[in-house]
Amino acid sequence: VSNAGVGMAGPLECQSLEAMQSLMDTNFFGLVRLVKEVLPDMKRRRGGHIVVISSIMGLQGIVFNDIYAASKFAVEGFCESLVVQALRFNVAISLVEPGPVVTEFETKLYEEAERADYSRTDPETAEIFTNLYLRNSRDVFASLGQTPEDIAEHTLRVIEAARPPFRHQTNVAYTPMAALKHADPSGALVTEAFYKLVFKYDAVLRLSLR
Repeated sequence: VSNAGVGMAGPLECQSLEAMQSLMDTNFFGLVRLVKEVLPDMKRRRGGHIVVISSIMGLQGIVFNDIYAASKFAVEGFCESLVVQALRFNVAISLVEPGPVVTEFETKLYEEAERADYSRTDPETAEIFTNLYLRNSRDVFASLGQTPEDIAEHTLRVIEAARPPFRHQTNVAYTPMAALKHADPSGALVTEAFYKLVFKYDAVLRLSLR
């Protein structure tokens, strides 16, 4: 089970390249190093199961989570490319895709975001992040957040499955979001939906979450 991960949220201009590289080294290359270690023996034994804790943000990018989403997209692409070869050797690969999970991971991330220096971006972007994104994120976590124990139960079900699924989403609230993206290959539908949700109907969003 690969579960290592770090987060990053905020305006792109305010994040250093070094911090981005460090995040990718943990979230993506950490997984790659693990798989390189365990896969050869699994292939020799013609049996095994690699379970990767991914994220719903590996399927859909979320505003101000550019680099974190990129790392999870990389995880998803890596596993999607590898799964067919692995099946030839009777090795299963499963991606567990949670939405918000209420842990110290998220608490620390948002505390750091509130203290960060946004002088390297324009005032409008800083205002959108601090007054729209951070405020709405707290409501999302309070309303839709899962416990670590819940994610562990989902992961256990994936491990014990007779035919392990390749993808398993833990929160049904995010299924429509993933479906919306696949419904329109041009990307216009989901882009417009998120734009309206963030910039036009954010008050309705907060009210519905509460």
